[in-house]
Amino acid sequence: MINTPVLMLPNFQEDFIIETDASGKGMWAILMLNNHPICYFSKKKFPKLLSASTYARELHVITATVQKWRTYLPGRKFIIHTDQQSLRELMRQVV
Repeated sequence: MINTPVLMLPNFQEDFIIETDASGKGMWAILMLNNHPICYFSKKKFPKLLSASTYARELHVITATVQKWRTYLPGRKFIIHTDQQSLRELMRQVV
């Protein structure tokens, strides 16, 4: 982020995009429309998650974010961007 971000109001006619990341120190997420931020969410890690796998930490930030922004997301299409490769392939896995 080079410039100071200015948040915009949501447009419920368009698809939301959620970008997430989890590290050893915390987690963060950004809710966006057309690559413009609507709101931010960040949280320090819990002691239990420090020893968890990267997969579990990334999945936790996704579920926490969807729960946090549940007023924006129900009944609407949204896209989740994550850098965790195994989560990226989750929808393509066959049971």
